[in-house]
Amino acid sequence: MPTSNRLLRLLKHRWLDERDVKRALDDAALARIEQRIAASEKRHGGEIRVCVEAGLPTSYIWQRLSARDRAITLFGKLRVWDTEADNGVLIYLLLAEHAIEIVADRGLNKHVSHDQWQAIVDGMRAAFRAGRFEEGLNAAVDAVDALLAQHFPAAAGDANPNELPNAPFLI
Repeated sequence: MPTSNRLLRLLKHRWLDERDVKRALDDAALARIEQRIAASEKRHGGEIRVCVEAGLPTSYIWQRLSARDRAITLFGKLRVWDTEADNGVLIYLLLAEHAIEIVADRGLNKHVSHDQWQAIVDGMRAAFRAGRFEEGLNAAVDAVDALLAQHFPAAAGDANPNELPNAPFLI
């Protein structure tokens, strides 16, 4: 990638900030997503994290790293990989590039095909294009919930410890 393209990408990522994230998802929407995740985690033994980022850090742009690279890094930093049953899932949205990534730990990923993950991303993309960010994230949470409930159902009477925060992480 020529330096001029990197500069354009940098400008695009610096143009957006936390205010853009708040315009896409206000406090009430974030609270509803958090409640949806909490309710979801009562039906299965998995953990769901949602992360919305306005733009990539400058170092990612200079190193020509992708939204996928960032999602994988955040998967580790947010400790989504550190669940008891290796069944954490990160749903990542990068506003500057309209990028959507889902990163699932190996416990769940071995049960879910690429096409299943892609269908969730495609549904999110359609909602986001229409400016319905909360609706797209809710649909993704519901779809991941269904996969976790299928492969890691909550046993009757078992308490599912909340291993990760339910609130969306905003950058």
